[in-house]
Amino acid sequence: MFSRLQTWFNWLVNDPLDFLVYALFLCSTVLISLILHEVAHGYAALKCGDPTAKWMGRLSLDPRKHLDPVGTVCMLLLGFGWAKPVPVNPRNFRDYRRDDFIVSVAGIVTNLTLFILTVALSVGVNRLIWPREFLDAFRSQFGSLQGLLNIYHDDGVWASAIASGASYDYLGSIAERPWLLYVQRFLLMMAQTNLALAVFNFLPIPPLDGYHLLNDTLLRGRLRLNPQTFRIAQVVLLLVCFTGVLGQLLSAVNGLLYESVLNIFLMMTGGA
Repeated sequence: MFSRLQTWFNWLVNDPLDFLVYALFLCSTVLISLILHEVAHGYAALKCGDPTAKWMGRLSLDPRKHLDPVGTVCMLLLGFGWAKPVPVNPRNFRDYRRDDFIVSVAGIVTNLTLFILTVALSVGVNRLIWPREFLDAFRSQFGSLQGLLNIYHDDGVWASAIASGASYDYLGSIAERPWLLYVQRFLLMMAQTNLALAVFNFLPIPPLDGYHLLNDTLLRGRLRLNPQTFRIAQVVLLLVCFTGVLGQLLSAVNGLLYESVLNIFLMMTGGA
């Protein structure tokens, strides 16, 4: 977290305009991803017979209805986080285990859908940005176009520059449509944010969605935790998040999933 803050500070000092663009994109992707995640929970609950989220205004796109201060800060600084849990009354469900599973998985499915969609669009936009000769030369040298879109590893030199804002003038001098670099930059950040949010919420730890998925499937709904236990679990989860250990594990998983999906789209478009 502190290294990220130091990087941001140096970036702000050296190139304040580009940092502001990055900050705008980052805040936008975090807001969109968290809000749609929670709205998906509420909408799924409504379809399963529980209108509690609708009555409490949680089907709104208003950020004030959904954002948790601590969870949002974690999302910005650590790369993963959470929003306010959608209020759900299981007594309204038609089938408790089935409907609890549907409501719990709705947010994760929404984020994964956005992740896949933005990766696909990034690959498509990539062909509109660079000259054909540049793409052929890059593929000839590196064997694939993956490095142009790889946001998780140092070998993605070009995408690292796009994601961080570095060497933008140089990139723009090569690109056929430099303004599309900003579009791709936003898409890459949307992909990264939604994948991180989906993977994090898949952890089988209360109060995350993964706990409900585990309880509804393997444990067959036998595990019932009281509100106090949920609060304790949330504090423990928060402490683990700030140790950095969880972040390293999630980053490795995110990188593996991102590369796998990216390679699929590159193979489909002849870029691998």
